[in-house]
Amino acid sequence: MFYFAIFFVGYFLGAIPFGFIVAKINGINIFQEGSGNPGATNVKRVVGNKWGVLVFVLDCLKGFVPVLIVKICYQTCVSQANNMGATLLIGLVLGHCYSIFLKFRGGKGVATAIGGLAVLMPSALLLGIIFWCSVFSITQFVSLASLCFALSLPLNAYLFAYQKEMIFLALALMIIIFFRHSQNIRRLWKGEELRAHKIKE
Repeated sequence: MFYFAIFFVGYFLGAIPFGFIVAKINGINIFQEGSGNPGATNVKRVVGNKWGVLVFVLDCLKGFVPVLIVKICYQTCVSQANNMGATLLIGLVLGHCYSIFLKFRGGKGVATAIGGLAVLMPSALLLGIIFWCSVFSITQFVSLASLCFALSLPLNAYLFAYQKEMIFLALALMIIIFFRHSQNIRRLWKGEELRAHKIKE
């Protein structure tokens, strides 16, 4: 029951829709502009660079701060801290992707996942970010870079010999991120995906 409670706390914290809020402050309904996604990428394109960066930072902190608090509170028991942190992060990412405050709509989970992974698996995250930057610099597809980042997470976790709980977490995050990018995958397959400087993701 305790882990269910941790999950639901994570879900409601993750459901705070920073992208929607920031766009609304600027008089914009983010669901009706650009790609219609309330994530940092669409906010950046529709509202402006500084606002997109702000949303990205807030979404990262949404994953980072709660997981860090759990890690600090249970630092004397690494295994329990990892299990609780992983449960919390899954809740945070699902809350971000399916926000109860936005009728179960939301972003794609990458920024929130990055925030939590910075606490739980910093080495695996760093290598994943290198993958993201490499793919994006070559292709200019945010979606493809995010998919490669997600795909690398389980491999990175195994490479750096993280505990099995962390490998399962990486697999779960990969599945969520791939599912949230299903439309992007179809567009990439059809050659219809637009690059970073275009309106749609």
